[in-house]
Amino acid sequence: MHKTTEHHTLTRFVIRLGIVSLFADFTYEGSHAILGSFLAKLGASPLLVGLIAGSGEMLGYGIRFLSGRYADKTQRYWPILVVGYAVNLLAVPALALVATLAPAITLIFSERLGKGLRNPSRNVILAQAGEKMGHGRAFGLHRLLDQTGAFLGPLAVAGVVAMSGYRLAFALLLLPALLALIQLRRAYALAPATAHHPVAPLPVRLPPLYFGYLAFAAVTVMGFAHFILFSYHLALTHRLALPWIPVLYALAMAASGLSAIPAGAAFDRIGLKVLYAVPLLVLASNPLVFLARSPIWICLGATLWGVALGTQGSIMRAGVTRLSKPAQRGAAYGLFDAGFGLAWMVGSIVMGGLYALAPYDLIWFASATELLALALLSWVLRRLPATA
Repeated sequence: MHKTTEHHTLTRFVIRLGIVSLFADFTYEGSHAILGSFLAKLGASPLLVGLIAGSGEMLGYGIRFLSGRYADKTQRYWPILVVGYAVNLLAVPALALVATLAPAITLIFSERLGKGLRNPSRNVILAQAGEKMGHGRAFGLHRLLDQTGAFLGPLAVAGVVAMSGYRLAFALLLLPALLALIQLRRAYALAPATAHHPVAPLPVRLPPLYFGYLAFAAVTVMGFAHFILFSYHLALTHRLALPWIPVLYALAMAASGLSAIPAGAAFDRIGLKVLYAVPLLVLASNPLVFLARSPIWICLGATLWGVALGTQGSIMRAGVTRLSKPAQRGAAYGLFDAGFGLAWMVGSIVMGGLYALAPYDLIWFASATELLALALLSWVLRRLPATA
């Protein structure tokens, strides 16, 4: 194939896969914008909300290690991708059919499980397309379309909730879910041949500094409140009208997407030092969202939360490449995701329990974890080789 033609085909493929993610994020990020207030309506306690949010993330992150290893071993990236997307997306509109907590929790966990199942295979497929068109361009283009859906989904849900309530909002998310699956079939028709690579044997010995960095990431996310808990709080306290809660989430997603590119540029210039911003942003955002009464201050808190999410999502995992060898990357990322998910679960459960006592207790806990995270990052940076 001529080089220009091949480049054009790969670009079309990445765009098509990005459109899949646009509709997928429209679906599940749209649902995430109202899950907290929906759980409040079903009678969930703050501790249960924290348990649901944290356990869902733990399930989604933990399964990535097993899914990634299985995908590498079998080379069945596309079948795993299809199954993961189907479970991830079809669980969302099914929430329109539930009226009690047990089936709602099952579907929320199913959505997270599906996303965790598909992500490693999707990243491998994208990375292989990026071998010839450029990894930065491939992932950047995909991220742009991905975040477009994450912004538009909550806005659409806000409009439907304002008119007809939660059930119709969940039901109408079936349309973008089906569109994502249709686009996935079309993306497969454009897909380049998947290269086969040997799987690194287990166990993998990682350097001690890697574990210090993992500790920093884990402690940081322990104080990072999930938006499900934010929206639960706002619905319970009536600080915002219900239709405005998904609009707030859309604002946070916009801040997350817009911050990813400058965060990446800062990482290229100053390295891991840019991660000091994440604990500092969390320190500022939690009091604004949980304690402020003015919608303006709440919006500012959600914006800072979104910037922290974007910086964390685009840079924190990039740091793993500085602390592991290429042959270790699969295991390093798998362990990182598992530890990250476990810490988010523990933090969410603790914050949910503390919220039931008083929001101030939650703020003190989250602030203490972020201060500890700053100290851990400083420790890692002092020992980081100059060439890393």
